[in-house]
Order: sequence, then C-alpha cells, then structure tokens
Amino acid sequence: MEFRKTVKEDIDSIMNIIKQAQSHFKKNGINQWQNNYPNIEVIDNDMNVGNSYVLLKDKKIVATVAIAFSGEKTYENIYEGTWISNNEYVVVHRIAVDSKHKGLGVASQIFKYIEELCINKGVSSIKVDTHECNLSMQKLLRKNKFVYCGLIYLEDDSKRLAFEKII
Repeated sequence: MEFRKTVKEDIDSIMNIIKQAQSHFKKNGINQWQNNYPNIEVIDNDMNVGNSYVLLKDKKIVATVAIAFSGEKTYENIYEGTWISNNEYVVVHRIAVDSKHKGLGVASQIFKYIEELCINKGVSSIKVDTHECNLSMQKLLRKNKFVYCGLIYLEDDSKRLAFEKII
C-alpha cells in the first residue's frame, strides 16, 4: 500500500468515496456528513493546504483522510471530560474508505501511517472526533487504542465524541 498526499487528479476518486460514506450515513440515520459536507471545495482546500492524504492499493485509491498538525479550534474546549495531554497534536478529519475495501483493516492502516508522520514530526498525540451515532468509527478508534476523552462542539454547535491517542 502507498500513503501519500493528495494531488488534483485524485479529487474525483476522493469524492466518490465521500459520497459512498454520505450515503451510508444517511441510510443508517446518522446525521454526519450530510447537507453537502464535505464537498469538493472542502477536499480541494484540504489538498491546497497540504492536509489531504490518500491510501492506494494496487495504484487505486481505497481511502482518504485529512490530517492537520495546526490544531483544531473546536478542541480548545472539552466538556464532561478532559484531553489526556495538552501537548502538540495532529487532528484527523474526514477519514473514509471505499465501500469495496471496508472491513479489511484499511482505516487501521491509515492510523499506522498517521502515527509514522507524527513520530517523524516529533508529535506524540493524535486527536479525533466523531458523531455519537457513528458506532463503526468509535469501534475503529477503540480498536486502535484511542481513549474517549469527553465532548466537543463544532462551530455549528453539533456535539461530537472526542478521542485521543498518545504514541
């Protein structure tokens, strides 16, 4: 497998994976990634600022993720809990796996690559949030040794479960 930064030619494949995830959430009554989010402008911006990555298997994109080392404003306040650390961290957003590759450990592989990026940059904490109804993401996070830390609220006041992992 190859993990690399997104290039312009990847956008259509990424949007296909995003649309699969949006459809899955909608079908399962999860109010996450609805209302035209994330859209092509969000993904394009992730790419332009260097935060968008893809995972390829046999030269085909099988997953996408946004990784930012610049912090997350909505993580400044956490409720009903506390972060494990107050150190520099990477935040993981918009992780999605092609439906044909779900259940094969692809998302866990992405987290391994993220850990490698963190180690190379001297960052020892990974933070991520997810919708309270997104049980598959919560299971993935716990499987990869993330610890539930509390609640955060997005800019639109949507509640999210916050997790952190120290590496």
